[in-house]
Amino acid sequence: MIELDDRLGAARAHARDWARDLRSTALELDRDPDTVYRCLDNPAVRHLSTMLIPAPWLPERTLIGGYRFDGMTAMERVVFAEEIAAGDAGMMLASPGASLSGVLVDLLADQEQKEWFYGRLLAAPTWTFFALTEPDHGSDAAAMGTRLDPDGEGGLLLRGAKRYIGNGARAQVGVVFARDRPGPLGATAVLVETGAPGFKAEPIPTIGLRGAQLSAINLDGVPVPEGRVLGRHLSPTRRGVWSGVQMFNRLRPGVAAIALGIARSAHDYVTEQRGSLSKADRLRWERTGRRIDGVRQLIWRAAAIVDAQPANGHLASAAKARAARLAEEVTLEALEYFGPGARLTQPMLDKLIRDARGVEFMEGTGNIQRLNTFQGLVQGKLDRD
Repeated sequence: MIELDDRLGAARAHARDWARDLRSTALELDRDPDTVYRCLDNPAVRHLSTMLIPAPWLPERTLIGGYRFDGMTAMERVVFAEEIAAGDAGMMLASPGASLSGVLVDLLADQEQKEWFYGRLLAAPTWTFFALTEPDHGSDAAAMGTRLDPDGEGGLLLRGAKRYIGNGARAQVGVVFARDRPGPLGATAVLVETGAPGFKAEPIPTIGLRGAQLSAINLDGVPVPEGRVLGRHLSPTRRGVWSGVQMFNRLRPGVAAIALGIARSAHDYVTEQRGSLSKADRLRWERTGRRIDGVRQLIWRAAAIVDAQPANGHLASAAKARAARLAEEVTLEALEYFGPGARLTQPMLDKLIRDARGVEFMEGTGNIQRLNTFQGLVQGKLDRD
């Protein structure tokens, strides 16, 4: 069993305190994603706005319990993500900050690109986006249709469309994946400003995780300077599909932790709102609590493996698939404690059910994660026990 050290334990306790305030605005944010703009002074939102900014760019970061905590490791991110998502996963995804783009920038950007990107985030609360998924090809990088072509004057032009992009319509800067040549080494990522000519983003209607304001992005000849190509100092083999695999391995434990936080939120809700339960119901709900504890251990173990071996993401896939399924099961089970019509009389539970379903589609569905897990078992990279 994995136990948190004093540093991570302090971070967890602070995040849990911060998350309590998020519950009060959860339903309002669900109705109106712009609610995030008046929550920028919330301690959790402030912390999220500077997570994934490394020490050289933020040397005087506010310490938490006497420790520095910037989310640069998967273990740090899963501890924080579970607690904040237990308060409100919607606010976690709606907040400004480096988010998914920050993981790729840390992995691929050179010094000049990091100074530009982190400088933007430190100057003011800044939303970012990460654009890989496309309307016709999903997140299949091999089939990606967005193109990055020379403009004939030393720069580059982006043309294509992206869909289901978190914060796309409210972001100021982000990462766009595009193809600059045929073949598996032709995928590349560039930093893009949303104010550039030809960039257009619009929110799309969703039923869960509405705070994330998923968007459709159209790229109609968006100019990109050569210096914004991530990994320009690396070989094509180190900045294409390889970088994507490494990045998703690092991210998936955090997505699993968001699902776990939603499950725990539903569990806490029943405990707080139902008061006394029959012995049978209490024993049943306690078993559900132990399932949540068990999946937490799986996520922590997956995060520890990814931190030690970034290329080994098979357990991270297992954790994401298991946690997403748990979130759906626990939120639906919670309804049973409130009788018929509970989705109408318990709007918070209704929201948690919708959010849990939304996590299934983040960073690969359960089918993709199970395929990754199976490959790990076949290749002997995943312990069968």
